[in-house]
Formats: sequence, C-alpha cells, structure tokens
Amino acid sequence: MTKFTVNDRPIQYRMDPETPLLWALRDASNLTGTKYGCGTGDCGACIVDIDGQSVRSCRISIAACEGRFVTTIEALSTDRSHPVQQAWVAENLPQCGYCQSGLIMAAAVLLKRNPHPTDEQIDGALTNLCRCGTQPRWRAAIRRAEKIQAGEEKVAAAPPPGITPEDAARAVPALRAVATKPAADGVAPLATRPPAEQ
Repeated sequence: MTKFTVNDRPIQYRMDPETPLLWALRDASNLTGTKYGCGTGDCGACIVDIDGQSVRSCRISIAACEGRFVTTIEALSTDRSHPVQQAWVAENLPQCGYCQSGLIMAAAVLLKRNPHPTDEQIDGALTNLCRCGTQPRWRAAIRRAEKIQAGEEKVAAAPPPGITPEDAARAVPALRAVATKPAADGVAPLATRPPAEQ
C-alpha cells in the first residue's frame, strides 16, 4: 500500500504501486479536477503540485509519491478565491476549460516559488497545450495574479461552484465513497473503484 498526503489529508491507496497518480486521484479519490488529456505528459491538463513542484500526474506513479505532499486544484481554494483563479476569470482566460486546472496549478506553483516571474520564466513554467489558443492571455493573467497576491489589486472572486464535492458524490452513484474500516494507523484506505450498483 502506498501512503502520502493529498490535499492535507493522509491517504493510503490499495492500488498497484505503478498506477499513475492521475488515476489514483480521479478514480479512487474522486478528485476529478485533475484532467486526463494525453497520458504522455505533453499537454499539462493533469498538473498537480507535489512538494512545491509542478508535476504531470499522468507520468508519476503513486509509488513515487510515497511520503510526499500532493495538492490538486480542489485544494487550491474551495471558493475560487485563490489569486490565480481570480485572475483567470478576470482576464476571461478559459474557453472550453478542459486544460485550465492544469494551467492554474502550474501558475500557482510558479507564483508560490517566484512572486514576480519574468516573461521567460512564465513561458518556461507554462508549457501546457491549449487547443482553444488561450496562450496569448496567460502572461496577462499571471501578471494580474501577481498584483492580487501582493494586495495591489482586488477583483471580484469567481462565483463558487454550484455543488459541493459531497453533494456531487450523493448525486452521482459512481462517485459514492466505499466505506472502509480505518487501518490501525488511522489512515483510511481507499478502494480502487466503488462496487457496481445492484
């Protein structure tokens, strides 16, 4: 079993240790904000923060995450008040939105490590692919997020999601958590998939 921290919660996965982190997050933890785009590490839709680094979760196994801290888009801010999320909306950046969680995570990691990146550093950190062609607006959104983060600018927060993760799990049978007995160490193991409805 593989143990690490996801969104500030200790997790123990009962999955093949070579399972890509992306599938553990999406299938076992119901953290579907991390998207599957290419599976080859090229597009960046699956980027998460692992110990302060931008990592493509389709290319790292859960075994490689042992003992590490993983943050997904769901934990960046529950009410969309993170400066990057606010800037993304204020700059009207998303179009189809599919790749945006990976972009937002990459930008958040960049600004956490360097609050005033150069254009070259932005270009180096955001190597994601966006089929809608939003790349020209990335720098402007990051510049705005810098100002929001520094308290130099205020923008109206993006509206909160219309449904909580708990309500989503109740509304969609496939998302219901599997009840498991906590292990002796207090870490609740996660099943690979919920049982099929009878």
